[in-house]
Amino acid sequence: MNAGTIVFDLDGTLIDTAPDLVATLNFIFAAEGLVPVDYEKARNLVGGGARAMIERGLAAEHRACTPEALDRLVGHFVQHYAGHIADHSRPFPDLEDTLDILTAAGWRLAVCTNKLEWLALRLLDAVGLRGRFAVVCGGDTFAVQKPHPDLLRRTIRLAGGTIGRAVMVGDSLTDIAMARSAAVPVIAVDYGYSETPVTNFAPDRVIGSLAELPSAALDLLQSRDVAGLRNA
Repeated sequence: MNAGTIVFDLDGTLIDTAPDLVATLNFIFAAEGLVPVDYEKARNLVGGGARAMIERGLAAEHRACTPEALDRLVGHFVQHYAGHIADHSRPFPDLEDTLDILTAAGWRLAVCTNKLEWLALRLLDAVGLRGRFAVVCGGDTFAVQKPHPDLLRRTIRLAGGTIGRAVMVGDSLTDIAMARSAAVPVIAVDYGYSETPVTNFAPDRVIGSLAELPSAALDLLQSRDVAGLRNA
């Protein structure tokens, strides 16, 4: 029997991608004659996709950019990042053991990210995790991006799951807002790329390690089932 569907954010939740993303950002900034962004500051720019990361990086340096110039920078970013997508990016601790436990318990697993789908697939291939997920949906898969709830809803459906038996796992306000809008309970990890502590965004659960995820996800579904019986 299938326990339900767990949908994961990618950057900052499953994989620590900041080293390669920040290196790419500073590579294209150097090509433009801009000063590099400090790593600790740039780490918190990750999560909204390449365009948002560049825009936030420019804003941090008080630099304006025309839409045409931004399009060009995004193109350069994607081209360079694709060739260096896993130079230093690695899964967060306990990930593979946790995925083993979830799979054995009957959970469907999916990824929902603002990364371009082909880049997300390339990254998961590079770290040996692509086969762990039923589907991987990116910011271009359905022509909507986080926090639009349709990205989550359609990811769940494509994975063969249902909204009523799904849980979102992410590291940011964007993930939490998307899950709330989609009426899906959400677990936040506290080790990701959020500038503000995720507890401030009132997710349903906060975990400090992926090892805590199986029990937290099961508890959320059981609580939802109990609530459904009370309201029946």
